[in-house]
Amino acid sequence: MTWVDQLVVLAAGLGAGILTSTVGVASLLSFPVLVAVGLPPVVANTSNTVGMTPAGLSGSFGYRRELAEHPGATAAVLITAGGGSIAGALLLLWLPGSVFEAVVPWLILGTCVLVGVQPRLSRFLRQHAVDDEPRVRISGFTTVFATLTGAYGGYFGAGSGVMMMAVLGLGTDLEFRTVNALKTLAVMASNVVATVIFVAIADLDWRAVGLLAAGSVVGGYVGAHIGRRLPATVLRSLIVVVGIGAATLMIVR
Repeated sequence: MTWVDQLVVLAAGLGAGILTSTVGVASLLSFPVLVAVGLPPVVANTSNTVGMTPAGLSGSFGYRRELAEHPGATAAVLITAGGGSIAGALLLLWLPGSVFEAVVPWLILGTCVLVGVQPRLSRFLRQHAVDDEPRVRISGFTTVFATLTGAYGGYFGAGSGVMMMAVLGLGTDLEFRTVNALKTLAVMASNVVATVIFVAIADLDWRAVGLLAAGSVVGGYVGAHIGRRLPATVLRSLIVVVGIGAATLMIVR
């Protein structure tokens, strides 16, 4: 990489770090940049996952107050996202990349729709629920879908944060800021587990990893402060708009 390429990758890490803690489509920024500067797709994917891990760590630290409010949900998200990521990371190394490329943009579009309609759908579910108590624990049904989202996060990850927000938004009655914090934690858990696997058995471009990590660790923490202060309606709208735009670009490219 030239010095210009390196600056671009560093900036991509910063921007993707902010996205990790806010709208949750970070890899749709950082991954194409790595490919554009010359990395093979699989190497770009694995290097991106490792390089973006600091964003999840710093973003989760930035959301530590929200995560401490519901320790049970926090532990459940850590286990499901991390456990699912094992399967996803191994699938990335074993299966051809075309397997998921065809469905990824449609998954992102579908989850963006779910995030957009989640308030009305949640109200409908509460009105027809047998138990009127707020759902602050992760149910078995939600656990299954959170684990599948973790698997997707380990495989490719682009839009996995949006998917996790849709899963948690429909499966719980937690505040939106808490769901956003749990989403950031889920991305972190998926990336940490996948990183362990990729460092052990995958090809990585360590210069790209270092540049992404340097930018993303700052961006993740900054993004947490931005995400906490944005009104839920504004943040939800940004997630939907950015997610639909990113998915559309993936379809037409």
